Amino acid sequence: MSWRKIPMKFPGTCIVCNEKIEVNEIGLWAKGLGVKHEKCAQINELQCIVCRGPAGCSKCEFQDVCDIQKVSQLCICKKCSEEKNSFVSYQKSLKKNFPLLNLNS
Repeated sequence: MSWRKIPMKFPGTCIVCNEKIEVNEIGLWAKGLGVKHEKCAQINELQCIVCRGPAGCSKCEFQDVCDIQKVSQLCICKKCSEEKNSFVSYQKSLKKNFPLLNLNS
């Protein structure tokens, strides 16, 4: 999914930092994901393997010790991890996106 640079017609909330994006401010928008500040786009963010949204790296409890360039890119966001049967959802996403892993249920 690609992010589009747009002037905001309505106020919004950045999905990375949770701060307001004002009308006429330039934001980056992706259908189904939301908007974020241009400055927040420069922050490395993993994608949730289940919902494909941001994994929430800026709010992660392991942020201080995580090296995004070296860790597994198969992360899960807090919202998806707290859902019922989150591990099953994680496994299904892995099977769908990486069939060569041949995960057994």
